[in-house]
Amino acid sequence: MTIESHPLEPFLPQNGRILMLGSFPPPKERWSMDFFYPNKINDMWRIIGLVFFGERDRFVAQNGGFDKESIVKFCNEKGIALYDTACEVRRLNNDASDKFLEVVRQSDIAGMLEKMPNCKAIVVTGQKALDTLMEKYGEKQKSPSVGKHIEITLAGRKIRLYRMPSSSRAYPLKLEKKAEYYNAMFKNEGLV
Repeated sequence: MTIESHPLEPFLPQNGRILMLGSFPPPKERWSMDFFYPNKINDMWRIIGLVFFGERDRFVAQNGGFDKESIVKFCNEKGIALYDTACEVRRLNNDASDKFLEVVRQSDIAGMLEKMPNCKAIVVTGQKALDTLMEKYGEKQKSPSVGKHIEITLAGRKIRLYRMPSSSRAYPLKLEKKAEYYNAMFKNEGLV
């Protein structure tokens, strides 16, 4: 089975205040842009649009995909860094499902944090991302439940680790309810 390397570099704004981590991008044929959460049926950019602008389609392009330029500008302004907890994987079912994703190599999250001295929070956007992060960096404490956070020590500093609901439509929660969880987290971090 083929080992797939991450197709994107970490997006680390110099003013990065939070680091949002998914598990791994979907297969390239599902992309609507060359950036994070590229699948047009993934709701991450609709959640962000609702939270910050009250508009679910704020970052939706005319072709039904996403407007990468607006998203990058927004993330740079807000200090939202993006990457994934895995940098090499095997797809056991040849699809985008986290359930059938075998992590071959985990990402260097501590290294990313060293490049962002103002980052105080990591936000994982799904169970696979949380499991992968906790496997590498977890302390002897319970993982946070959905919508909650715990404090961990990473890269020599205290970091708030949030567990957010997945933005995948396979996750059984309405878009508006997901946005409520993200809104509370962004408010707690002073971004909203």
